[in-house]
Amino acid sequence: MKSIRIITLVLWGWCGFLFAQPEGTPEDWLQRMASALRGLNYQISFVVLQPNGEFEPYLWRHALVDDIEMEHLSLQNGPGREIVRVDDLVSYFEPNVPAFSLRSDVINGPLPAELFRNPHALEHAYDYVMIGRSRISGRSAQQIRIVSKDKSRYGFNLWLDQESGLLLKLDMTDVQGEVLEQVQVTSLQVTAEPDEYFSRIEKSKLPELVEMSDTGPLPIRWQIGWLPEGMQILRRDIHRLPMTGQMVEYAMLSDGLVDVSVYLQAVDPGTSENGWLRYGANTLLSLQQGALEVTVVGKVPPQTASTIANSITLVKGND
Repeated sequence: MKSIRIITLVLWGWCGFLFAQPEGTPEDWLQRMASALRGLNYQISFVVLQPNGEFEPYLWRHALVDDIEMEHLSLQNGPGREIVRVDDLVSYFEPNVPAFSLRSDVINGPLPAELFRNPHALEHAYDYVMIGRSRISGRSAQQIRIVSKDKSRYGFNLWLDQESGLLLKLDMTDVQGEVLEQVQVTSLQVTAEPDEYFSRIEKSKLPELVEMSDTGPLPIRWQIGWLPEGMQILRRDIHRLPMTGQMVEYAMLSDGLVDVSVYLQAVDPGTSENGWLRYGANTLLSLQQGALEVTVVGKVPPQTASTIANSITLVKGND
């Protein structure tokens, strides 16, 4: 009887932990996460998992050194890919490619930077819902759900460390709740002092800064008639496709959480095939609009990619 009573008390304690009322709002938790990500010294190992079993392991370091933010992201498999940020200078190192630096206060990696840096900026496009508590990687965690306001994008579930506020897990899910992509933290260390790695970085020896220049007027005058709520065009320029060498117009769309790339090129009517494919969370859709071939690539449902592509029209008066 004594053993049964002890087991019962343990079970009641575990249930009390799982169903305890969370403290604060989801916005409070996300702001706490953003503050922790910018203000703490930490080292995080995480894995990006795809539904087919493929995965990419990363090592992520962050530190404040003399009040200057420093960050390091490293892909652990294959020949390696390294990204280093010192304040607003981000340097990229990759095999067989000359190293270079860009101006930015975030690293463009597999984690959504805007969610981590400024979650309030996403409130016009997403709703935040507090779910409950659980355990992730042996640590107590608060779960929060992120839902697209107009249902045009996938949803997210994230689990934040109760102690530090840092990310422990992030799932991207479709409308049925199926996981399309998962970020799973396997190791988390928060330290009082910066990691020794950052003491070896000399800003003066980082790769040369590449300035983004204006490409001038674009050859095709076109407009996008529909975008998901909160999404906007961040950049338009001209790209050369690496496989074909063709010059195409390019637009980067973003709502702060999801980025979508749009490519346009002039073609002869009837020479392109329409179609789409989905790989995990990624959709690639190709559609011919008269003399325009439109390609949309991003982590959005195929229906959303199709609506964006079909809304693109030539501007009247285009020569």
